[in-house]
Amino acid sequence: MKPTTRILLSIAFLASYAQLNAQDKKDTATYNFTLKQSVDYALQHNTTVLNARLDELAATQKVKEVIGIGLPQIDGSFQVQNFLDIPTSLIPAEIFGGPPGAFIPVQFGTKYNATTAFGASQLVFSGSYILGVKASKVYQDLAQKNTARTNIETTAEVTKAYYTVMVNAERKKLLDANLARIAKLRDDTKALYENGFVEKLDFDRITVTYNNAATEVANVQRLLDLSLVLLKYQMGMDQSANLVILDKIADLQFQPEIELTNKFAYSNRVEYQLLELQLRGRQLQMRAERVGYLPTIAVFGSLQAQAFRQEFDFFARKRWFPITVVGLQVNLPIFDGGQRHYRIQQAKIGIAKAENDLLFIQRTIDMQQTVARVTLQNAAATLAAQKANMELAQSVYDVTKKKYEQGVGSNIEVLNAETSLKEAQTNYFSALYDAVTAKVDYDKSMGNLTIK
Repeated sequence: MKPTTRILLSIAFLASYAQLNAQDKKDTATYNFTLKQSVDYALQHNTTVLNARLDELAATQKVKEVIGIGLPQIDGSFQVQNFLDIPTSLIPAEIFGGPPGAFIPVQFGTKYNATTAFGASQLVFSGSYILGVKASKVYQDLAQKNTARTNIETTAEVTKAYYTVMVNAERKKLLDANLARIAKLRDDTKALYENGFVEKLDFDRITVTYNNAATEVANVQRLLDLSLVLLKYQMGMDQSANLVILDKIADLQFQPEIELTNKFAYSNRVEYQLLELQLRGRQLQMRAERVGYLPTIAVFGSLQAQAFRQEFDFFARKRWFPITVVGLQVNLPIFDGGQRHYRIQQAKIGIAKAENDLLFIQRTIDMQQTVARVTLQNAAATLAAQKANMELAQSVYDVTKKKYEQGVGSNIEVLNAETSLKEAQTNYFSALYDAVTAKVDYDKSMGNLTIK
C-alpha cells in the first residue's frame, strides 16, 4: 500500500534506533489500547512531551528566581585575621622630642582581629525589575504554549501511526481471505486436472497466482509488524512491550466535516499564540530599556562587630566593638554614551520583525487550511469512488466464481476477477489511509485536533 510503503524505510530506521537504545529493563506487559488510550499514553511517556514539560517547570522556577530579586537580600560573614607582622606606621619624631623631619616607626594594633557582619538590602523601586518580572511570566507562558504545541504534534503523529496499523491489519485480514479463496480454487483445479477436465496450464496459472498472494500476505504481515514498531516509538513505549490495538476499520466513522472559514480565529492555532507572546516579549524589552532612564532606589543596613586580641580567644567573654550602618542608595543614570538609546532602537526593530512574523503565520495558516481542505475533499471523493469500485469488484468476482463452479466459466476469468478485486481492495485501503490522515491534517490546521 502506498502510504505504508512510503514510510517503510523510516520505520525500519526507527526500529533499529529503538533497539540500539533499548533499556536493560524490558517492558513485557500487554497493552490493549484504543486510539484515545494510545494518545493518552503518548502524552505521558513520549520523550519530547516529557522534555517540554520539564522546560515548562524550569520556566516556572525562572519566574520565582526573578521575583526573588525584589525580595529582601540578607547575607552574613565572619572574618579572622592573623597578623604575622603587625603593620608599621611612622610618626613625627619631634612629638617625643626628636629632631624635626625625623620619624619614629611604631606598630599599632593586635596580632588577631575578627569581624562578624550581617547585612540586608531591599529594592524599593526599579522599573527594570518590574518589567523583568512581567517578561519572565511571558517566558513561562511561552514554555506552556510550547508544551501545548508538542502535545498537538504528538497527537497527530500517534493518530497517523495508529491508523497505519489499523489499515495494515484490515488489509492483512482481507489478503488472508483472498489467499484462502485462491487456495480453494487451486485445490479444485488440481482435482479437475487430475481427472482430466482441465489442462496442466490452468493448474500452473492458479499455482503462480497462489504463490504471489502468499508472498504478498507475508509482506503485509511484516509491514504490520513495522507499523506497530513505529506506533510504539511515537507513544514512547518500550519495543519489547506487547501492543494490541482495539479500534477496527469497521468502527471508523469517516466524516469529512469542512468548517466555514469565517468561523476560524487565528488564535486557535498554538503557533500563532507563540508568536503573539514573542511580540509581547519584544514590547516588554523595549519598555524595560526605556524605564532604565529612571533611578533605582534601595535601602540597606549593616550590623558589624569587631574584636582585637593578642591571643586567639575570640570565643571568650571579652568585648566586641559594634558598627551599625543604615543607608539609602539611589542610582541615577546620567550618560552612557547613547548605549541605551541604540538598544531601544534595536528593540523597535525586533518588534517590527515580530509583527511581520505574525502576518506571515496568518498567511501560512491560510495556505495550510486551503491545502488541507482541498486535500480532504479530494481524499473523501476518492475514498467514496474506491469503496464503490471494491464493492463492484467483489460482485464481479462472486458472479465469475459461481459461473466457474457451474461449469460455464473459465478459471482465467476467475483469476482476472480475483486480481481486479485485490487491486480494488488495495486502492480502497490506500484511499482510506489518505482520507483519515487528511482529516487529521485538516483538524490540525483548524486548531481543533482532539481525539474522542
